[in-house]
Amino acid sequence: MTDGAFPMSLRMRLAAILALALSCILPAQSQEQKRDPAQAQAQPPERPSGWVDKTLVRSRRFMVATANPLATDAGYEILRDGGNAADAAVAVQLVLGLVEPQSSGLGGGALLLYHDAKSRRLIAYDGRETAPAAAKPDRFLDADGKPLAFYDAVIGGRSVGVPGTMRLLEAVQRRYGRLPWKRLFAPAIALARHGFAVSPRLHALLAAETHWSQRRARDYFLDADGAPRAVGALLTNPAYARTLGILAARGAGALYAGPIADDIVRTADLAPAHRGDLVLRDLAAYRVIARRPVCGRYRGYRVCGMPPPSSGGIAVLQVLKMLEPYDIATMGAESFWSVHFISEAERLAFADRDAYIADPAFVPPPQGLLDARYLQRRSRLISALHSLGHALPGDPRHALAQPARIAWGVGAAAEFPSTSQVSIVDREGNAVAMTTTIEDAFGSRLMTEGGFLLNNELTDFSFAPVVDGKPVANRVEPGKRPRSSMSPTIVYDRRGRLFAVLGSAGGSLIINDVAKTLIGIVDWHLDPQAAIALPNFGSRNGPTELEQDTAVVALEPRLRAMGHPTRIIVDTSGVQAIVRNAAGWIGGADPRREGVVRGE
Repeated sequence: MTDGAFPMSLRMRLAAILALALSCILPAQSQEQKRDPAQAQAQPPERPSGWVDKTLVRSRRFMVATANPLATDAGYEILRDGGNAADAAVAVQLVLGLVEPQSSGLGGGALLLYHDAKSRRLIAYDGRETAPAAAKPDRFLDADGKPLAFYDAVIGGRSVGVPGTMRLLEAVQRRYGRLPWKRLFAPAIALARHGFAVSPRLHALLAAETHWSQRRARDYFLDADGAPRAVGALLTNPAYARTLGILAARGAGALYAGPIADDIVRTADLAPAHRGDLVLRDLAAYRVIARRPVCGRYRGYRVCGMPPPSSGGIAVLQVLKMLEPYDIATMGAESFWSVHFISEAERLAFADRDAYIADPAFVPPPQGLLDARYLQRRSRLISALHSLGHALPGDPRHALAQPARIAWGVGAAAEFPSTSQVSIVDREGNAVAMTTTIEDAFGSRLMTEGGFLLNNELTDFSFAPVVDGKPVANRVEPGKRPRSSMSPTIVYDRRGRLFAVLGSAGGSLIINDVAKTLIGIVDWHLDPQAAIALPNFGSRNGPTELEQDTAVVALEPRLRAMGHPTRIIVDTSGVQAIVRNAAGWIGGADPRREGVVRGE
């Protein structure tokens, strides 16, 4: 069927008529409501480093997919030598922090889903960073009470939150791991001591970086002439090797008390730009939280993701459930109709996300965000005749498609997309989906004496604590975890078997890129490599965003005619996905980054 015809069932046609009627009776949006609620949408994503075509990888026993070949090798080595998914995740992350420092590391945080094959249980582990006790809601406002320019907030110690990655890795490995803790550090320590070749992607991001304010970081990443380290140059990090040696011997606690903790506090609080206010008590108080995943059905599959403070799990499920009444399979990949319907569902999901999701210890999400009746009513707002343009949040407490009154101001957060995805399945069928981050590329641009960068995660809070006279759910508060869009996802088939393990990098674009990949696998019956390689597109309740230099760009005139505001963007997503097939596992890595898949 061509794009010129409505690829719609009778149910879809009736839904379109109802949506048009609703649009006539619902109250008009004010100019304030129409403004783009995600300031960060105008900020560039993590810069591209080229497209590399990749082939589907097949294995029978185990598989690991990461954003860097050396990290994939480390995970493969651990799995080959009898380790399990929890063991491999530790080794992978330690190497990523060295060879892909722009995206994750010891100074950042992570969210992880662990599928335990023996008990058939899925646990969500929250290793999100926290705001220091001294943090106040006006942290990112200037003297006039206006939100700071993005990089005035990002660079330096003011943006640094208490890191959570090391505590998370230890908690998961201690509960599920098989190999000795020290063994998992060997690949990263060897690379740090003996050196690794600077990759094309690391070089490209260094070449684009202009915000170095700290000499230690400049001296590490740039040569004597101030040029970025060349592709293929051997880069060693003896300080990182020493830090890993201490953590291997003493456990994760050594990062939260003692000399390493002193170093973190000193680096943030004596930053050459925008000093921080971390204290040792902030680090000592950090805890990983085990949470219940959010799960829902989509076309017979059970899709599970992270609960708040991540918005990813709820938003991805909302998108899928709102699309379920529509014949997305018939619409086809890369078509006008699929881009329209999927983008509209994403507008609605992001409207709820921006209004309601924050650290649940401070702002519990309203009941009913995944209620079937509520999402059916939200779904009916999708019209085959026009775009919503900008969606309003709903009222899930009363299953209303639109709210009569909302208690929270709709805030904005930078949420830069420097992140990395790790997907692992071991020989016993245990699985890890971990999304790990330091927020912006190279985080706060502060490197500790211990050889790792510190995050700028606090800029994931809304800069404005109050909007339209109402408090913003995701405002800065002491000890609070900023909202995230990280969406590690684990899917079960109709028989209850582990089916897919995936996630993506990309800031708030993560939600749309994960949804696209899942739809590619489930609705369009693509293998994971083909689904990942599909053009990225969608809406974060602002413009409908179309990935530059892909087939969907040609749809822009028709989308505009339908009322879509549009924007052509670079989206270096970074999806890593593993899917069960009849022979074992098949895996794909994003061609927009340098990741690879290995298995046997």
